[in-house]
Amino acid sequence: MITENIYRLIKIDEQSVTPKYQQLTNSILNAIERGRIGKDYPLPSINDLSYELEISRDTAEKAYRHLKKLGVIGSVPGKGYFIAKTDFRQSIKIFLLFNKLSAHKKIIYDSFVGVLGQQAAIDFYIYNNDFNLFKKLLQSRKNDYTHHVIIPHFIEGGENAAAVINEISDGNLILLDKLIPGIKNEYGAVFENFETDIYNALKEALPHLQKYQTLKITFPSYTYFPEEIVKGFQSFCIEYAFNHKVVHNISAEEIKEGEVYINLMEDDLVVLLEKIEATHLAVGKNIGIISYNETPWKRFILDGITTISTDFKKMGEMAAQMVLNNEKNKLEVPFTLKLRNSV
Repeated sequence: MITENIYRLIKIDEQSVTPKYQQLTNSILNAIERGRIGKDYPLPSINDLSYELEISRDTAEKAYRHLKKLGVIGSVPGKGYFIAKTDFRQSIKIFLLFNKLSAHKKIIYDSFVGVLGQQAAIDFYIYNNDFNLFKKLLQSRKNDYTHHVIIPHFIEGGENAAAVINEISDGNLILLDKLIPGIKNEYGAVFENFETDIYNALKEALPHLQKYQTLKITFPSYTYFPEEIVKGFQSFCIEYAFNHKVVHNISAEEIKEGEVYINLMEDDLVVLLEKIEATHLAVGKNIGIISYNETPWKRFILDGITTISTDFKKMGEMAAQMVLNNEKNKLEVPFTLKLRNSV
């Protein structure tokens, strides 16, 4: 009988965004794979697990229920839980690092995890666009991962991101959403072509934009959005002879008839709607709105707000398939225009 203390084998990382029940599940599966616990090994009760790990009883119960569904553990009334099977393997181990967990990033995560299913153990972290936290998380990795999947967006310090990523010596690298220069090793990517995407989307909307004289894009001076978006916007405006302006502070901008506003941030969109509400202007008639990133509520506000958006669900699915197929391709994600009554 293996007598190693189970609590030495369970890792609950408070910095990780991975649900604690999943961390508990992954720890037990990892201990089995490494031969640290074997068949018939008795597991702690749900109450003991909750107490020793300082997690909720519901979390411990959910982990055991999940492991039981996989056939890894069994239970006997009055005797408790035990390891029932030791041939279960998660050969894919992923370090997943996102810049933030917005509604759109959650779509990426859900579709990514949905495709991988039980085939992968995922450690999920968020660095909140903070380069120093990004660096700390990558450099403090303790596990050996088969894949590192990273969204590299920063407010400051992003010019040093490649140097930090180049320190990764194990596993395949996949960049999501954005390419960055300076990566030395071969890697895969599922990315947006920011400059081309906005240019093509505006070109598709051209018949609806021709009744306006000026296009303005709200691009805060302190943002993680890539400058390539502005370049694509300016190229379109110059080619099709629109007056144009990059607005860094929408709160201070005077709203005029004949303008179309392209908004990247949800907060800026709210401010813009409030400012328009204080005028006599009618959205879609003498002032226009285009919003970045499709969300369900934009279908209903003002009888529909036009959006330009990456297919975030597709991005997660494409990245997961790249993991499963062990590929290192560089794939652009579909980018779509959804025309509604706001232009």
